Amino acid sequence: MIHGTVTYRGGRIFDGTRLIDGYAISFKDGQRLAYGPDADVPDMGAVIHLGGDILGPGYVDLQVNGGDGIMLGDDPSVDTLSRIARAHRALGVTHLLPTLITDTPEITRATIAATIDAVREGVPGIAGLHLEGPHLSVARKGAHDAALIRPMTDDDLTELLAAADALPCLKVTIAPENVTEAQVAAMAQAGILVSLGHTDADYDTCRSYMAAGARCVTHLFNAMSQLGNREPGLVGAALACGKVFSGLIADAVHVHPEAIRTAWAAKSGPGRIFLVSDAMAVAGSDKTEFTLKDRTIHRRDGQLTLSDGTLAGADLDLTTAIRVMVEQVGLPLEAVLGAATTAPSQLLNAGLVTPADPNCRASDLIRISRDLRAVSVLI
Repeated sequence: MIHGTVTYRGGRIFDGTRLIDGYAISFKDGQRLAYGPDADVPDMGAVIHLGGDILGPGYVDLQVNGGDGIMLGDDPSVDTLSRIARAHRALGVTHLLPTLITDTPEITRATIAATIDAVREGVPGIAGLHLEGPHLSVARKGAHDAALIRPMTDDDLTELLAAADALPCLKVTIAPENVTEAQVAAMAQAGILVSLGHTDADYDTCRSYMAAGARCVTHLFNAMSQLGNREPGLVGAALACGKVFSGLIADAVHVHPEAIRTAWAAKSGPGRIFLVSDAMAVAGSDKTEFTLKDRTIHRRDGQLTLSDGTLAGADLDLTTAIRVMVEQVGLPLEAVLGAATTAPSQLLNAGLVTPADPNCRASDLIRISRDLRAVSVLI
């Protein structure tokens, strides 16, 4: 925590919607003391000139598979969750959903229990849990282990409903091939954030599942039925359905910048496209490879791949994703910052703490360099 009084000025303030010039903010022992136009906020305590950098809310990442050299499924425990959260905090993420890739029922139960414990213990950054599988489509499995993919049973559903009662947010990625509409409706009614992904389902089926309660799509374009001229697939359904939000891996590897630009323009609202890192064990580390269920994942040239070249998560942080969206896709910086903060926070049903919030603490904010190449935390 910041001790004493600190005033920040000379930068741009992102309030969750707008980038504001000519504003300053000061903190006393980490709690917001003053905020407003430069003329209304005198220099108090230590004065830090931002030099045009951006001060705004921390990132919200709903798809974090690992970090600090470890995957969530390697050792589902409060310690593992703490390590992953700390690694991503250094990358600017203040709220995340640790994500379990398709695994055994035993590992899934252990992960749910560990996350419930982490939330009870107040581990910073842990906003719930994302279960990406095992109820997916083998045809669109990506790097998921086909041997572990299976239909959702009544027992599975009962366990998920119980987990939802104990967690602030439970996100579950499913495919219509292995989950019924009735199961989706039951999850949605219990407050579970149901997301469609890793599926080959057609457009009409996807729209039916959205009507049943699915409100999200996992990593748009990747591991799903594509937008065709006669069959729009899940991509088309995600863009057409206004209530649905869509995660996006904006590394210019998983999705071409022109496809991102087209999707952004086509997306019906109020649901929005938001950024995810899909980060793996290498996040926040210098590791060049790691194992995923006895399979080696290689880190080269900003990509993570299996030996056969299949993409296996992303070597990405959200600051880099923002830079790709601005410099390669050509989108406005304000909108892109919102895609890393405001939009995903809506899915968590948790208010985003911004500099404009009187209860804002320095630890809620991050500093992004003006060239979008570095991020630092305020603590």
